[in-house]
Amino acid sequence: MAGLTVAHRAALAHLITLCPPELLDGLRRAVGGWPGDKARELGGMLNDVDVERRRRERALGPLTPMFRERMDGIEALTFPAQILPRLWAVAREGELDLLERLDKEGPEASLVGDRLCLAAAAAVRDRPEAVWPTSLSSETREAGLEALAGCLDLAHLARKALNHLESWLGRPDGDSLAELRLLIRDASAIHEDGAPRLIDILFAHLKDAALVLRLVTQTSGSAGRDDFLSGSEMAVFVERLIAGVEVRAARVAAFRPGPEAGPEAEAALEDIHWCTATLGELDVTLKMQPGSAWGQDVREARLKVARRLTETIRSAPKTVEAALPMTRAALAGRMTRKVPDLNCDPASAALATAGVQLRLLGALRPAAAVFGCESDRKQQADALTETLSRYADEAFDLIHGGEVEDPDRALALMEAVARLLTHLEAHEAARTVRRRAAATIHGTEVRGASPEAA
Repeated sequence: MAGLTVAHRAALAHLITLCPPELLDGLRRAVGGWPGDKARELGGMLNDVDVERRRRERALGPLTPMFRERMDGIEALTFPAQILPRLWAVAREGELDLLERLDKEGPEASLVGDRLCLAAAAAVRDRPEAVWPTSLSSETREAGLEALAGCLDLAHLARKALNHLESWLGRPDGDSLAELRLLIRDASAIHEDGAPRLIDILFAHLKDAALVLRLVTQTSGSAGRDDFLSGSEMAVFVERLIAGVEVRAARVAAFRPGPEAGPEAEAALEDIHWCTATLGELDVTLKMQPGSAWGQDVREARLKVARRLTETIRSAPKTVEAALPMTRAALAGRMTRKVPDLNCDPASAALATAGVQLRLLGALRPAAAVFGCESDRKQQADALTETLSRYADEAFDLIHGGEVEDPDRALALMEAVARLLTHLEAHEAARTVRRRAAATIHGTEVRGASPEAA
């Protein structure tokens, strides 16, 4: 069987360069089971790409996270993704005899990686057009090239630092802190802005942006004070986090629950939890002065989130009341009493809004403690749990008493009540409502069965 033509190989090579690593891994496994010469050739191409990718990761690994935007949206030093393969191409072209030494991890691979990074730095300075396409933004090109070359100069320090990163983020001892400060000093000796540039490289490896505070506050004995840190070259990392808190606080303050606001509610919760964790990290790692610029920014952001939480907590009872209205039923003569209106729509917009609101109320427990409104939240949650349970009790009395026009609608409404209780994390109360509904359905089926079936 004929193999791939030159045109086929060129087209496939181009497609392979566009595929993310996860897709290539799956494709390589799939192709391994295909018959034929073409499949074997394609499998060989994919294996070659995988080997090359692993070599690139071992050589340029300290910098590779910088070629993608942060998932949390926090400002960071990054480079366009399409530059990475071009950077690897210019780094490896003069060192082809060393590439096989990157196939196994170890000290030798690290030394080869450091040499390739220095070769890449030289290429960035001498042949920028081979690394940074002129088709990309010209406004940031010069600054980007300078920053990239500077990061490559520091790659050997970053490679060493990554081996200690877990220790620095945990409970570092004196020797570990001395290692960090020595690396910071070495970075400063290489470039004037080498210290913050090295932290930029390490920052790219942190999924939780707030953890960078544990690095910058340990770079010197005085870095834990905001009056010292705000005037240092490391201030940019604190400012990025505070900016992130401010952006999220503004989004949380603008959020309003509605019948179709489920995704927005999840995003608001994510923002609240992120602010909670980041502000907690700021409180623990940095001695913030109340009158400082950072202290005022943090306090304002904290107040925005706290006000939104308080509004959500205090408006919940009215939302539930609108979703589960009451009506008046006759007792005797002119006497009436309030009972659940079981004719209302179990799929109403008001119930959907109540679901969003109570989902927030139940999930806010960790954040409410940080923002000073947990007592109010718990009080409202307990009161609503009691209200919903009582509503269900009265509704089942009406159903069992035959006072309901549409039992199916009423039972659907009880399922909605159980969901609201689940949102409040009142799981036992929700299970009770569902058990009673199931027993009611079973009892109705028995009573409605034929004598033969009974």
